[in-house]
Parts: sequence; structure tokens; C-alpha cells
Amino acid sequence: MRPPRQSGPSQRQLRVAEQLKHIIAETMQRGHFGDSVLLDAAGITVSEVRTTPDLKNATAYVMSLGGQDMDRILPALNENAHVFQKEIGRQGATKFTPRVKFKLDETFGEVQRIEDILRSVHIPKDDPEDSAESE
Repeated sequence: MRPPRQSGPSQRQLRVAEQLKHIIAETMQRGHFGDSVLLDAAGITVSEVRTTPDLKNATAYVMSLGGQDMDRILPALNENAHVFQKEIGRQGATKFTPRVKFKLDETFGEVQRIEDILRSVHIPKDDPEDSAESE
């Protein structure tokens, strides 16, 4: 009998993705890039890495401090993906070196949007006279 199909990533995918996240972050901190846009790559956060089930492709979700210059940073990261792949191949413990693609992490914007909605909701304060009457 077959085990039930998982809806999310496997433990191996999660483990490899976490390893890739650390390698990518370390590579950014070292900042050995020919692209001037990435010289301050230490200000870029890698929030999550997701891998395909075959571990041959990975998507790294990134955001700069304050979300600034992402229209320049994202293309620069994707153009320099070979630098990250080389480092992953050197440090990673996988059979294949995954192809890395960088995408904008939109969760920060979603969190801000939810916080704005919650702040805009008006909740009337309890009136002590109302509670005394209902007793």
C-alpha cells in the first residue's frame, strides 16, 4: 500500500533549502561581485529558499532593507546566479547543484497591509455604565 501523498515539501527539501539559504546569505555577505548594484549585498535579506522535489532548481526569496532598489537588485542577483551556484556546488552536500533563481519576497508587504487593515478597524471601548445596566 502506498503512503498518502504529501501536500508540502519533504523533510529533505526543507533541509536542503535551509542549507542553500545559509550559503546564499554567506555569499552575499562576502560581496565578491562584479556588479556595482550588489556591492552592498549585505543589506539584502534571504527570507526563504524553496526547492523543487528533484532538488535541481531553487527559488530564493529576497528583500532589501526598506525594500529599496529591488528593481535593480533582483535582475543583478539573477545575472550573478552563477556566483551563488558555484558556492553551493563547493559547500553543498547535494548530488546536483541546484539552479538558483531570485524572486522578490512579497510577504513583508502583505504583513504591512494586514497591519494597516487591523489599525483601521475601529473597536468601540466598553462603557462602564452599559455593563452595569446589563447586570
